[in-house]
Amino acid sequence: MKKVNAIIERSSTGRYSIYMEDDTLPYLITGEGATLEEAKADFAQGYEDMKLHFAEEGKVFEEVEFSYCYDMASFLQHYAYAFTLTGLSRITGINQGQLSHYINGTSRPSRRTVEKIEAAVHSFAASLYDVRFA
Repeated sequence: MKKVNAIIERSSTGRYSIYMEDDTLPYLITGEGATLEEAKADFAQGYEDMKLHFAEEGKVFEEVEFSYCYDMASFLQHYAYAFTLTGLSRITGINQGQLSHYINGTSRPSRRTVEKIEAAVHSFAASLYDVRFA
């Protein structure tokens, strides 16, 4: 089954939107909501509605699997409750000022920087996974 990125964005008003990052399919799915969970539910419902529409029209519907991906600003905004800029700077090696620019949208990270942040966050998460308490 084809994998398609579903991009998660958070607006300046705090609402979430999700859209497909694939223009090779004969359909487009979007979703939105006040919370990430609402946006994902709306996105999933849109996908089901599109399948039904194709069936009603007698058209073949290519099913896909979605991989949810954040744009950098939305990730930093969404997880601000868990990551301070100081902590994220320590984890990633990127200074707080630059991270702040990414959050505010005044600067966009390069692909290399995105990959560096992603690898650092995954490494940090993996280290937490191994934590055990006595």
